[in-house]
Amino acid sequence: MHFDLVDLRLFLHIVESGSITAGAALSHLSLASASARVRGLEASLGIPLLERGRRGVAPTAVGKSLARHARAIGSQVERMQGDLAEYAKGFKGQVRLLCNTSGLSEYLPERLADFLVKHPHIDIDVQEMPSVRIVAAVRQGAADLGLISSGVDSSGLHCRYLADDPMLLVIPPGHPLSGRRGVTFVDSLEHEFIGVAASTAFSVLIEEQAMHTGRRMQIRARAENFGGLLRMVARGAGLGIAPKACVDRLRGSLAFDSLPLHEPWAARQLLLCSRSFEALPPYAASLVEAICADSSGG
Repeated sequence: MHFDLVDLRLFLHIVESGSITAGAALSHLSLASASARVRGLEASLGIPLLERGRRGVAPTAVGKSLARHARAIGSQVERMQGDLAEYAKGFKGQVRLLCNTSGLSEYLPERLADFLVKHPHIDIDVQEMPSVRIVAAVRQGAADLGLISSGVDSSGLHCRYLADDPMLLVIPPGHPLSGRRGVTFVDSLEHEFIGVAASTAFSVLIEEQAMHTGRRMQIRARAENFGGLLRMVARGAGLGIAPKACVDRLRGSLAFDSLPLHEPWAARQLLLCSRSFEALPPYAASLVEAICADSSGG
């Protein structure tokens, strides 16, 4: 049995993308070279690693086992590189970070920017994703870190508190709901809404909660981000739901009212998760400390 780090990285890229073509591109290999390497792996083991189909490829049981070992070996190599980074001229570390919508838009931009300025040898591959998918990806080793809502099951992962992140119902001044101390989500569904992009993790969560009540949200229009949503709500176009951090940031510049939502899923916290913070490469551990530097521990 013989394979090298290039083979392992290629195989992981193929498994994660579901395509030999995409895996080859991510590995900076030609399709012919990538296919030959996969065939070599399978010949070395004497068993298929991938199931080929019209829509792509999927790992066999043996392929899934190989992917787990490949991730572990890759993590070990990254830790070694991090330990030796000060001696390795030109070393460039990369941290894979997945975030939910509010975490990415409200809590991370300045923290990530400051970190990148202080650590020019580290890059951050950041991607938005619903918290449920983030948890699955971190468990599988497809990401180093995940920023998730406390409302999802994160069992088996190590988590650190980042911030309280409750959702608020935002309403135009003079709206019939103005003056209440709070409102249920079901009551708010009697009215029309402004949403954010349907593809965002935040929209997926909110609209799933509406369907759980047997109702659908009446969404008149979608804004590009929370700031645009609040500007439209302030002009009377409809109700909106936004993270408290965004509401507080724009409250002084826009005219709107906000109410707490009396729902368990709306009273949430942001958590940073990893399979093991202790096992992270030093450069990834330094990002964890930078992200959580101002957290009080919940």
